[in-house]
Amino acid sequence: MINNHTAPFAALLLRVSLGILFLAHVGLKLFVFTLPGFVGYFASLGLPAIAAYLTVALELFGGLALILGIYAPWVAVPLAAEMLGTVVMVHGANGWMFTNKGGGWEYPAFWATALVVLFLLGDGAYALRPAVRTK
Repeated sequence: MINNHTAPFAALLLRVSLGILFLAHVGLKLFVFTLPGFVGYFASLGLPAIAAYLTVALELFGGLALILGIYAPWVAVPLAAEMLGTVVMVHGANGWMFTNKGGGWEYPAFWATALVVLFLLGDGAYALRPAVRTK
């Protein structure tokens, strides 16, 4: 059974924590790897530079949208697709555990799952622009 009194706060907690993770993730790309370094990494994967810029934009604006609750369930969909893309393009060949050399695929797969859960749950409490209006 779903507890209708606490479920909106569970979705809020999930939404905000996922948003913070994405801001930390994009911060790593910008301030540690640097944008040119990240673009170069994408090139080493055979991806065009525009894909790196779109990834940074998605994580930055998607993370903010999740935290603020701006159409959060719909924002979660492309973010989940991005995480699944990292499983396929980057981490899949490194094995299950993220502690493996190059990072395994269990962490981005779990992250994608959490984003799908948010999509299914909805915006949660205190969303500025709910994707779904309740009563």
